Amino acid sequence: MSTRDKTSETEETEGKGGKKKLFLILGVVLVAAAGAAYFFLFASSGEAEAAPPEHGGYVALQPVAVNLAGGGYLKVGITLEITTAAAGGGHGGASVDGAKAYDQIISTFSQANPADVVGAREALKEALEQKIIEAYTEHDVPMVMGIYYTEYVTQ
Repeated sequence: MSTRDKTSETEETEGKGGKKKLFLILGVVLVAAAGAAYFFLFASSGEAEAAPPEHGGYVALQPVAVNLAGGGYLKVGITLEITTAAAGGGHGGASVDGAKAYDQIISTFSQANPADVVGAREALKEALEQKIIEAYTEHDVPMVMGIYYTEYVTQ
C-alpha cells in the first residue's frame, strides 16, 4: 500500500466517522428539544390548580361580647361570606351554622389585650378569617370564603 492509498483511506474513515458523530449529536439535540417542548406545552406541574370558590351569599351572625386578656371587653359582630357549596346545601344544610365561627371569635379575641384590639385590628381580622375558613372547610371544600366586621366596639 502506498502512502497515497493510506491517506485517502484515513480521510474516508474520518469523513464517515465525522458524519456519524454529526448525526448522533443532531439526534440527541432533536430528542432533547422534543422532550423540552412536551414538558413546556403538555406536562402539568403535578398540582391541580384549584378554582377559587364562588360566592354563594352572606350569613350574618349576632354580635358577641368577649372578655379581653388585659381587662375590658370587645363586642364584635361578623358576617360570613359563604360559597355556593354551602349555600346549595351540599353538606347537609342550606347554610353554615355559626357555632364554629363563634368559637373562633372567642378563642382569638379572649387572648388579645385591649391595645392589640385597637392597634392590630386588621391583623386580628386576618388571623380570625383564616381560622374560620379552616374550621368551615370539609373534604377540601371551603364553605366560607371571607368575613366582614359588622360591629366592633371596645371598652
